[in-house]
Amino acid sequence: MNLRIYNKLSIKLVLITSLVLIVALSLHTYQTITFFKSNLLNISKEGANATSDIIKRSTRYSMLLNRQEDLTQTTRTLGNEPDIKRIRIYNKMGVIAYSSDSSEIGKKIDKSSDACIVCHNTPDAKPRTTLSDNTRTFMMDNERVLGLINPIKNETDCYTSSCHAHTSSEELVGVLDVWVSMKSADETISVGTRNIIFNSIIITILISALSGLFIFILVNKPLKKFENAIAELGKGNLKYRVHVKNRNEFGIIAYQFNDMSAKLAGAYKEIKDWSDTLNEKVEQKTRELKNIYDMIVQNEKLASLGKLSASVAHELNNPLEGILTFSKLITKKLTGDNEEGYARLIHYSQMISDEASRCGKIVKDLLLFSHSDNEELIVWNLNSLINKSISLINHHFEINNIKLEMIYDTDEINLRCNPQKIEQMLIAILINAIESMAGRADGKITMRLSKENNYAVLRISDCGNGISEKDLPHIFEPFYTTKEMYSGTGLGLSIVYGIVDQHKGKIEVEETSIKGTTFKISLPISLNNKSENETSK
Repeated sequence: MNLRIYNKLSIKLVLITSLVLIVALSLHTYQTITFFKSNLLNISKEGANATSDIIKRSTRYSMLLNRQEDLTQTTRTLGNEPDIKRIRIYNKMGVIAYSSDSSEIGKKIDKSSDACIVCHNTPDAKPRTTLSDNTRTFMMDNERVLGLINPIKNETDCYTSSCHAHTSSEELVGVLDVWVSMKSADETISVGTRNIIFNSIIITILISALSGLFIFILVNKPLKKFENAIAELGKGNLKYRVHVKNRNEFGIIAYQFNDMSAKLAGAYKEIKDWSDTLNEKVEQKTRELKNIYDMIVQNEKLASLGKLSASVAHELNNPLEGILTFSKLITKKLTGDNEEGYARLIHYSQMISDEASRCGKIVKDLLLFSHSDNEELIVWNLNSLINKSISLINHHFEINNIKLEMIYDTDEINLRCNPQKIEQMLIAILINAIESMAGRADGKITMRLSKENNYAVLRISDCGNGISEKDLPHIFEPFYTTKEMYSGTGLGLSIVYGIVDQHKGKIEVEETSIKGTTFKISLPISLNNKSENETSK
């Protein structure tokens, strides 16, 4: 919580403003106090200097007449003034001739003392008559005292007077030393310093408080509005607006925020409207794609049916040729009239019936294969579907000189499936295997049916050239073909993949190389042991 408060912009602005004020007013206070002390000291010096001049003028006449008693009395009287601590008059030998303290009259002052060093650069140096600073401060009775040295020059009246024995070559005849108390000045300085510091603190607090108030009103409150607005926007309330009437930067930001919120609300409404109709559009497109897919499947059937034409023609040709032959034999035998001939006629008629039945079965299987599929799934025997699919394209194996080997690791496997689509899938993948060995003198296709974990697994292996690494990821894509232009539609394996996927199965290339390819087809086994084709029998 404390860290959060410290991170607020308004708090930082108040702290920075207060810090700047404290530094600025501290410097100002220091300079003011220094200036105040300096001025008060200068005033004290001027007052002490004026007092010294008054004393010197008051005693001048008595000095000229050498009235020692008057000088002593004057010195004592002036020395009893409240702000005067002591008055001394030194002769040119450094002896105290007159003093407001009679106990020190006649004493000689050490030239290294503060009183003497004002006039002498060194203790033995000749005293100076012109002084740049003739004052000194020291402590006396726990208070500061300002001492002022006022040289008494050897003027004409002095060395021409009959009572003085001074020559005109002497510059000084003595020194007036006045001690003035600094107690009043120090008290004034102390009070003034306290007042200045107190006023500075009050001003700092007042300005900081006012700055904080203005910052809170002008900065913190608008920022709080933006903070609340962003929080509401984050919750999804796109109708929230910031109400800032100022025309400053906050007003511009508020206008831009409100404009952004309005645009977001419009975009959200558009997306929601589009989303509401998306499901309907997806369903519509799905239906259209399903219809297209069904048309493609049917077209692929018709294409496969065209490929079966040669085989059908050959399959029908054999029984029709037998029917024709046996018909001629019957005709020939009818010309005779014996019982042996009738028996043979009966045999020939039976042969004609069998061959005609065989032609009907072939035509019936082709018609069933060419019909449109319905989506009804029934339980059907996979072994019978494999045998039926092989019988339809048997002539393809013969004309391409390809040997087919069937291996059943299990006697019977039932699937819940669409039999026509399973037949189409088997025919398409077998034709694909046959075409992969086109141009070879001989070839072989191995089909192995087994059961693995409630799945019927059919492996179809050919001896073709295999599938290249670059083609392998795309073989189940629609219209992708590795055959020459116009020799393939690229739909065979994609239809196979679609049929297997519809039956919740899986097809994959288990192995491929220049020696051939093995496709693995896995289909879920039906738990019902009775198949519809067995029931119909």
